[in-house]
Amino acid sequence: MTHPLKRTTFAACAALSLFAALSLSACSVFRQPPPAGAPLAAVTEALGQPAAVYPEPDGGRILEYRGQPMGQFQHMARIGPDGRLVSYEQVLTSENFAKVKIDQWTRDDILRHFGHPAETSHVAYKDYEVWSYRYKEAGVWNSLMHVHFDRQGVVRQMLNGPDPMYDDRFRFR
Repeated sequence: MTHPLKRTTFAACAALSLFAALSLSACSVFRQPPPAGAPLAAVTEALGQPAAVYPEPDGGRILEYRGQPMGQFQHMARIGPDGRLVSYEQVLTSENFAKVKIDQWTRDDILRHFGHPAETSHVAYKDYEVWSYRYKEAGVWNSLMHVHFDRQGVVRQMLNGPDPMYDDRFRFR
């Protein structure tokens, strides 16, 4: 007959081993981007195929690596006209949203800078199409940035607020 303490110790060790193995395997799922200057083939080998590709006026391309609709991130790899990686960044930040030029930017500008939204909706009062992006406002608050477009596809306003997916005030009890 085994001592109860030995069984508990064995179970704790087994659980700890399983946790360590799962933690290590989760780390291997995250893909590290290649360094700036890497060729396009190295970028897609390291990061996989992008969800979308947007042409740049200078002949470069932007590759979208989606985190939406449920994540609070979206990564964009900028490829120069020479076919090499210029930058790779998480674009859904307060600082990047502040760069949007109301009454100037279009749907295409928003797509090239932020990628596809988490949600789309419509505001009948002004006849605006709304694209919403999940993100961490100031790196802290679970938020949605709502980008409002008129019928011509021009950004007319941006509003942010709490993300109901993370806010208990919006949940049914």
